[in-house]
Amino acid sequence: MNTGMTTHRPIRIALLLAVFAFSSAAGHAQERLTLAHSIEATLSTNPQLVAARAASGEAGQQRPQAQAGFLPRVDFTQSWQRGDQPVFVFGSLLAQRQFAQADFALGPLNNPAALTNWRTALSVEHVLFDGGRTRAAVRTASLAAAEAQAGERQTRNDLALTATRAYGQALYAAAGRTAADSAVTAAAENVRTAEARRDAGTGTEADVLSMRVHLAQMRARAIDAAGAARIAMADLNRVMNTPLDREWMLEEPAVAASASDSSMAMEDALKRRPEVEQAALRQDVSRALWQSARSVLLPQMVAMGGYEWNDGNRGTPAGSWVAGVTVRMSVFAGGANLARIRQASFAVRRSLAEASRVETDVRFEVLSAVEQLAAARARQEIGRATVTQARESQRIIRDRYEAGIAPAADVIRAATAVLDAEAQRIDAVVDLIVGEAALRRAAGQEVHP
Repeated sequence: MNTGMTTHRPIRIALLLAVFAFSSAAGHAQERLTLAHSIEATLSTNPQLVAARAASGEAGQQRPQAQAGFLPRVDFTQSWQRGDQPVFVFGSLLAQRQFAQADFALGPLNNPAALTNWRTALSVEHVLFDGGRTRAAVRTASLAAAEAQAGERQTRNDLALTATRAYGQALYAAAGRTAADSAVTAAAENVRTAEARRDAGTGTEADVLSMRVHLAQMRARAIDAAGAARIAMADLNRVMNTPLDREWMLEEPAVAASASDSSMAMEDALKRRPEVEQAALRQDVSRALWQSARSVLLPQMVAMGGYEWNDGNRGTPAGSWVAGVTVRMSVFAGGANLARIRQASFAVRRSLAEASRVETDVRFEVLSAVEQLAAARARQEIGRATVTQARESQRIIRDRYEAGIAPAADVIRAATAVLDAEAQRIDAVVDLIVGEAALRRAAGQEVHP
């Protein structure tokens, strides 16, 4: 009886080694991917971050446009006109300084001959005073650029956390697939053992049927695990902006030996979080827009000057110049100016309320991240011990079953317990990795493995 069981052991060991060798060869054919590399790839090629960088650069160009209001504007004009419209001919002759006594005759005045006029002009305009509109525009543009930069940092940290989660899910799914495949192999071995014990007269047909049912269940579980692994890998590739069907050999990240210091997380979050910075910038923007709206009630003073040359078909070009100062002031606009000021006042109130909401949300996020990380760390310790205990229990029960002193149901339960314990362990590891990244992101720190 025992001799037959011993004879089957070398065959079973050879089969297990063959499966292991095949799995290793398939793994080496895939390119290895670490969490650090996945985050780096995400931050290099993800379209969302590319768009955020472009938006930051776009906002940065608003300040030079606003600053142009402090400098004079110079325009150059070159035009050509020809016609016999009386006013055009009369004015063009005067501009060319070619008006003659004969041009006062009623005939030429009413029905002049066609005239050509080449006009070259250079004009300069400079705002001397605008009630602070340009200063408000420059400040608004500067704040918008700073807000866009903060938004880029926020997008960067969000994507790094997204990549961490996607990597963790892919790692969890891959581990579940490996565990399910191992469970299928172990279940098939249990079937062979049960059949050998039945043939030797030490087992029953019921044990064989139980083992076969368990094998079918493990195969179904392996199919589901394989599908989940492919979906998780595709999601990771989507985040990294790589082909969705690309396969990776994922490496389990090292877990920090000690807990992260969360005592300063709240204070750091209120200082470093891009959302808090953006809320403060939006307050400043609303105040700058309020000042700009009020500046409409003040006068605007503009200095201008120009020089032009007019040339026709009677002589040489004639030059002339003009200079002056213009003062403009809005006296009545149907109440639109006052409505804009009131609108800007409400915008200031809204930005203050939004800043308070953002601060509360950040505090809650930090508190949640700290608690979730602590729970994940505790579950990681429990998961490691559970796997060790489940494997040892499985070994003992298998030995007892092969010795004929344990029922087949115990073997099935032990195998399932190992599978569940390994899933619990890797789930805790993934939660711990994601929890560390979530806490760093909540505290406004750079998210990195």
